Amino acid sequence: MKKYFLNLAMANIKKEHPEYNNEKLAEYKYGLEGFYMLISKSILIFSIALILHIFKEMFILFLVFNSLRITGFGLHASKTWICIVSSLSIFILLPLISRVLIIPNTIEIIIGIIYIILIYKYAPADTIKRPIVNKKRRERYKFITTIIGIGLVFLNTFITDTTISNLIIFGMSVEVVMILPISYKIFNFSYNNYLLYD
Repeated sequence: MKKYFLNLAMANIKKEHPEYNNEKLAEYKYGLEGFYMLISKSILIFSIALILHIFKEMFILFLVFNSLRITGFGLHASKTWICIVSSLSIFILLPLISRVLIIPNTIEIIIGIIYIILIYKYAPADTIKRPIVNKKRRERYKFITTIIGIGLVFLNTFITDTTISNLIIFGMSVEVVMILPISYKIFNFSYNNYLLYD
């Protein structure tokens, strides 16, 4: 199915834009692969969440994580099956844990402040396939991700529902782990790939 989708989409792009060179086509193919993976993975996760009656919790976690991920970037799994397993672990297990875990509000605020500092220091974290070469863009992404992090921590101070509060911290936790240099080192991925283009 994936191969069929990619072949059909790329054939249409080549037909509509014959002026695109191989590099441009490779960019489109990479984007389409990511889109296909996102949709198929989301259908699987959403279906399991519905079966387990944790859709609301999963969706909150999904929103928190992706609000940071969209400009903070970070690690990407090297293989499809790793991506699916890790996504299921994150978006199914963490919502289940969020229902039973109680973290004192003061501890959550302290954790949140630490996360803001780490986000400011390490976001955005690029990949070898998607280096963020433009300095202004990196600075803009850093600013946006940090502001979103501050907003989430600020919001969390007013939330009395422990499950939702946990989900905000969990969503931030996942993104912070994804951007740390130590995570890149553990998984043997190159870090700060934009430096290769300086």
